[in-house]
Amino acid sequence: MAQIGKAPCDDTLILHGDGAQESACPPASKPWVLAAAIVGSSMAFIDGTVVNVALPAIQSDLKATAFQAQWVVESYALLLAALLLVGGALGDHYGRRRIFAIGVGLFALSSVACGLAADVHQLIAARAVQGVGGALLVPGSLALISAAFPAKERGKAIGTWSGFSGITAAVGPVLGGFLVDHISWTWAFYINVPMALLVLWITWRHVPESHGASASGGLDFWGALLATAGLGGVVYAFIEAPTQGWNSPYVLAALGVGVVGSAGFIAVERKVRTPMLPLGLLRIGNFSGANLLTLLLYAALGGGLYFFPLNMIQVQGYSATAAGAALLPFIFIMFALSGWAGQLVDRFGPRLPLVIGPAIAAVGFVLFAVPGVGASYWSGFLPAVVVLGLGMAVTVAPLTTTVMNAVGPDLAGVASGVNNAVSRAAAVLAIAVFGAVMAWAFDAALADGLREMGASAEVSAFLEGERSKLAGAVIPPGVDAATAASVKRAVAESFVAGFRWVMLLSAGLAVLSASSAWLMIGRGPAAQPADENR
Repeated sequence: MAQIGKAPCDDTLILHGDGAQESACPPASKPWVLAAAIVGSSMAFIDGTVVNVALPAIQSDLKATAFQAQWVVESYALLLAALLLVGGALGDHYGRRRIFAIGVGLFALSSVACGLAADVHQLIAARAVQGVGGALLVPGSLALISAAFPAKERGKAIGTWSGFSGITAAVGPVLGGFLVDHISWTWAFYINVPMALLVLWITWRHVPESHGASASGGLDFWGALLATAGLGGVVYAFIEAPTQGWNSPYVLAALGVGVVGSAGFIAVERKVRTPMLPLGLLRIGNFSGANLLTLLLYAALGGGLYFFPLNMIQVQGYSATAAGAALLPFIFIMFALSGWAGQLVDRFGPRLPLVIGPAIAAVGFVLFAVPGVGASYWSGFLPAVVVLGLGMAVTVAPLTTTVMNAVGPDLAGVASGVNNAVSRAAAVLAIAVFGAVMAWAFDAALADGLREMGASAEVSAFLEGERSKLAGAVIPPGVDAATAASVKRAVAESFVAGFRWVMLLSAGLAVLSASSAWLMIGRGPAAQPADENR
């Protein structure tokens, strides 16, 4: 075998006789790399769930409107989704360790700014900067793992990363609730600082630097700009459409920027000498197939589970704490099986787990559609949570491993950035689309329910203005107890009708994702041609 190029860890790639590339990272650094990647990415995952729990306290303390409170969450989501691809490319170009560390530091500093915010506008701005930091550290964490671990060890390492990252998602709501209830919502942000210091220490002392194939060429500035405009425009349009409407000039302008930016990005990447996203990657069956699976499955997951807490709290009558704990079995299953699942690619190849996992998840989504109003968690929802958790456990680590193995360590940052951007954008887009389906089904079911109960014109007219609140609709004032109970029941059953549509749609997307794996994974080119950019 021969050594080539400037590559991961000690600037050496090992090239085997069959053309396969493998990292020559010092073995002693591998546990440290994994620790830095887990704790670093956990900051972003914890922050997303903690802020959701802290949002009511933030809104009350800063006297924010509902629209402003929404943007406390979405300013972060928008910048994160728009810049993930750029963050991955910057790591490949300037060094994964360097960009990862910059992302961690920026995330920590902006977290302090969030805690010190004197009004909601400052908080929204600081959250946007947090999104920039997250876009640098999230793809960097996977790129570091891909650079440090050879292909035969990468599946297990990514499985470990996936399992511990899932646990942080479960810890987030519990930790956030405790901090908000016993100290202050500001500590939901300050908690990031000690974690960041730990990550920076590990990174500085124990994580080797690595670069990608683009390190020797110029940075694709126009590609970065157009990718940000394309992703940012589309994501912004879908975020704002439910509140402003698709006819809003702002929504239409953002959508136009997104479409033009995306088209321009493809045109530029076809011609530039060192593209940020070599389009030849899209002809690699495993890479394009895995990202199509990600788009479909994470749309199902993000869109479907967005409505699950609303069902638990507003329809089934559970507390916020109980609703937050409802998905803990899902997380624990992911954690318990992630290491095992990470080795499935090594044992069976990528196609089998990526067909079976989404198929099991589809059954889980179908089970979510079964319970009605007043269902027991243990007999109604727990089976769905367990089956969905099993399906995602079989899928997530093999999916990530397949994406990273498809391109090798040279383009690890780009691959991670693409896959993370696809998953984040899929969830945002699905929430908007599923929201429209939910509203349609809710309105139709509520109209039927009011007609069956013989509701008066006054009651029907009042509820017409409450339909946008779905299960949070207010009961008309001045009605008798029997009418109030009937209206409440009709609203709850209408939400369940919409929830069933959403979950069946999620099941359909999961089946499509399994089908895409069957048709595309393990077929076509297995690796990127060395000199192909177009």
